[in-house]
Amino acid sequence: MDTSTQRPLLVRLFASFGPALILAAVVLLFIGLLAWKDAAEQMQAAGLKGFSGFLQAVRESNYDGLKAFLSLATFKTVLTQTVVVALAALGMTMIIVSAGIDLSVGSVVALSTVAGALLIQKGVGLPGVLAACLAGGAFVGALNGALVAAFRLTPFIVTLGMLGAARGVAKWLAGNQTVNFKESNIGTLMTDPDPLGALPPPGVWVAVALAVVMAVVMRQTVFGRHIFAIGSNEATARLCGIRVRTTKLAIYALAGMLFGLAGVMLLSRLQQGDPTSAIGLELDVIAAVVIGGASLSGGTGSILGAMIGALTMAVLRTGSQYMDWPSYMQEIIIGGLIIAAVGLDKWRQSRAAT
Repeated sequence: MDTSTQRPLLVRLFASFGPALILAAVVLLFIGLLAWKDAAEQMQAAGLKGFSGFLQAVRESNYDGLKAFLSLATFKTVLTQTVVVALAALGMTMIIVSAGIDLSVGSVVALSTVAGALLIQKGVGLPGVLAACLAGGAFVGALNGALVAAFRLTPFIVTLGMLGAARGVAKWLAGNQTVNFKESNIGTLMTDPDPLGALPPPGVWVAVALAVVMAVVMRQTVFGRHIFAIGSNEATARLCGIRVRTTKLAIYALAGMLFGLAGVMLLSRLQQGDPTSAIGLELDVIAAVVIGGASLSGGTGSILGAMIGALTMAVLRTGSQYMDWPSYMQEIIIGGLIIAAVGLDKWRQSRAAT
């Protein structure tokens, strides 16, 4: 059989199942690590030594840490923690597929928490807070898109500048402190309605519903096909009659709207507006999209892959907490995952080209 026909098939299979395999590998890794940790703790508690002592500890351990990690409560916690990154990843997927990048996502999310908290202080209800935060996020995104599209500035530089500007505006509006408010129904978005059952918070269902909508937009609409075309070859897309500048503006504006919604969800979790929140969120979001199979070169990516990537990030952080790893260890692992994912993307491209 001709290997030239096999290689693209292997690449397509990896692109389809790669994100799920990475998620499965992370889950299995923590199962093994937590089992080892529980056995080691049992070994120490019982005063056992040597390999035979370890085998005895393996038999006698209750594996409380492993059971907690695999519990329904932890599963619901992971889903809840996934919401903010997942919503932001929906917008970032569009941007990265179009061969762009947005480093301002964390700052926009923080700005949304502050703006939402200030509105709640003034008595604005949940619909008004949602509308304002979505509009604010869309405005910031449109500003990024206008600078990238109209002036043909590098997305990395534009959004890096916006990262600082949006964070500064958030601190200015908040008076450089957290913004607290009295009781509000905004907390219902991310509050567990069934602590003893399997029902996750409403925010999880919002993320799932929007993921379905965005998957349809990306794969079944003209706008979605234009996103892929621009990311694959912008010059060719322009020659084919695609309004590249208008499309890029719409991409960044829609992504900004999703970032604003992610901010509302974070506000619901924190129950306060915090201008210093979501620092480093851009790393989690970009990692989720790249782990999900998107290429930083553009033209490749999927909503399903990004959602699996966001879930992988949440599992990674939750598992790290059960392992009692410090936060800096988590950051090192996430950075390594991004590098590995980009390396895999380069491998896929080289295999597809041969």
